[in-house]
Amino acid sequence: MTTNANRNEGDIVVIGGGVVGAAVALGLARSGARVIVLDEGDVAFRASRGNFALVWVQSKGLGMPEYALWTRRSAQDWHGLAAILREEAGIDVVHSQPGGFVPCLSEAELEKRTTAMRRLHNQEGLADFPYEVLGRTETKRRLPDIGKDVVGALYSPLDGHVNSLKLFRALREASARHGVDYRPNHAAEAIEPRDDGFRVRGAWGEIAAAKVVLAAGLGNARLAPMVGLDAPVKPSKGQIIVTEKTAPFLHHPMGTIRQTDEGGVMIGDSQEDRGFDTIVGQPVISVMAERAVRTFPRLAGLNVVRTWSALRVMSPDGFPIYEQSEKHPGAFVVTCHSGVTLAANHVLTLAPAILAGELPAAVASFSARRFHVPVHA
Repeated sequence: MTTNANRNEGDIVVIGGGVVGAAVALGLARSGARVIVLDEGDVAFRASRGNFALVWVQSKGLGMPEYALWTRRSAQDWHGLAAILREEAGIDVVHSQPGGFVPCLSEAELEKRTTAMRRLHNQEGLADFPYEVLGRTETKRRLPDIGKDVVGALYSPLDGHVNSLKLFRALREASARHGVDYRPNHAAEAIEPRDDGFRVRGAWGEIAAAKVVLAAGLGNARLAPMVGLDAPVKPSKGQIIVTEKTAPFLHHPMGTIRQTDEGGVMIGDSQEDRGFDTIVGQPVISVMAERAVRTFPRLAGLNVVRTWSALRVMSPDGFPIYEQSEKHPGAFVVTCHSGVTLAANHVLTLAPAILAGELPAAVASFSARRFHVPVHA
């Protein structure tokens, strides 16, 4: 740890103030580190502003069972994280794990999703991931408000959700109580590795720290090479609709529809390769709304109060990237597109490991080196 007493010096600099950076910063501070968070601010392409607030397990990990295990671990530990935030921030993030549904609007869709789920769960180590394939009758019994076009659904008891706005505020409040030095409007322009740590520079000046964590979302693609790391992430545009508040009718989260604890309904299922475009597109919004109304006809009578879009942070295979630089030890990259789901892991498991200087074995498969393995015929 650095002994410099200047307030511009810290043990660890976290670059990025979204959900991922905030979770890592809290975990580091709870482990005893002096943490500085450099946040570009609301001008950033912040994935956090578009999160759907799911703590989602089912359907994740096809092609990489380690990701399914990592996701389930976080879902299990989310109960503990919610308790920590309630105690240390004084905020109830309204976490619940009632199980999640994926409704299907055709037999072909139900068969496709069922086949994918079977392939996922046939991977090594995933036999104990519970899920059910439900026909229309059972789906209707559990979700009485479904429309006539719903032919069935997949269900997993492992899925849950939170209040996304309260989560973001709770992470910040708990971090502040642990002494995290949060600095908005501090975009990192350059990182210089030195023998005793790192210098991070921007238009605001420079700071020094023994370690640096890159949690800057899409910005990691530019920053990672400065410290000998690779973060080949690209944007995936997602759009969201929010309705006016209505009486509770949907007590389980879904991958594309959820009713918040405050009564509004969120609808969002688009994945668009549109570069850094964040403009709301009426054609996509219309398709999303039409599908949601087919699933729950009562939504047709609700007013839309807000629509917006945001950019997911996607690696080439869709899985996270966690890695420490071999060339410049003490520099870490942390990037994923499921910052809410994985928040418990980031606070309770990943951050203490970063402070100790060695990432846990559970994330070994998430190194960016996987993108450079030669393909043999």
